[in-house]
Amino acid sequence: MSLGPFAVALIVPPLNLVPLGLAGVALAALTRWRRMGLAIAGVALAGLLGLALPFTGGLLIASLERHLPLVPPANDPPRAIVVLAAEVEHGTRDPAAEEATDSTAVDLGPLTVMRLRAAATLAWRTGLPVLVSGGKPPDGSISLAALMAASLQDDFGIPARWREDRSEDTWENAIDSAAILRREGIGSVYVVTHAWHMKRALIAFRHAGINATAAPVLLDHAPTGILSDFAPRMSGWRMSFYALHEWIGCLYYAWRR
Repeated sequence: MSLGPFAVALIVPPLNLVPLGLAGVALAALTRWRRMGLAIAGVALAGLLGLALPFTGGLLIASLERHLPLVPPANDPPRAIVVLAAEVEHGTRDPAAEEATDSTAVDLGPLTVMRLRAAATLAWRTGLPVLVSGGKPPDGSISLAALMAASLQDDFGIPARWREDRSEDTWENAIDSAAILRREGIGSVYVVTHAWHMKRALIAFRHAGINATAAPVLLDHAPTGILSDFAPRMSGWRMSFYALHEWIGCLYYAWRR
């Protein structure tokens, strides 16, 4: 089972540093442990500022993308492409549109679309069949796999050979996809996802008994240390969150197996 948003917020920095800092302020103001409270608040503030730096986020992201198996094994080349879902977006349809049957709409988010584009490019180059993997979002009536298969066909002209539409997280992506692949006699695949997500995905696929070659959307550049890398930004928090989420997930997966 995947963690809910509140559990993720409590576990993964930087968001969890906000209540930690507030707890430190309260401890300093309302108890005799003033120094301890100020120290806790100071650590939280320093963490928030440090993780907002693109330099910090960039280093954390780059650390996830080292030593990925980008070259297929010569003795067991991939026989399929597995592309993992990321996110969906919710909105409203144009009520004047003829095809609109209700006012709500669910569509693939930009991260998922980037993964589909990378998978389509790889499929054109290799001629390998594609498996799309992604279950239903908590408030959705259609699986991500179904949306991905439709987009892969309509937008890129590539049919999805298989759909894995039950998984709720990366671990289940791998386990449920492996079950489909084994029925086809396939034990070696390309896995398409973002490079910062690849390490965790590969741990899961190896546990599932699949020999996985990394086919990342993009490999990020490590920060060079220019002046703008040290200006706090929202993008720094986003990169830091993604990276720390993945590292915590990798540790959990390594323990889980």
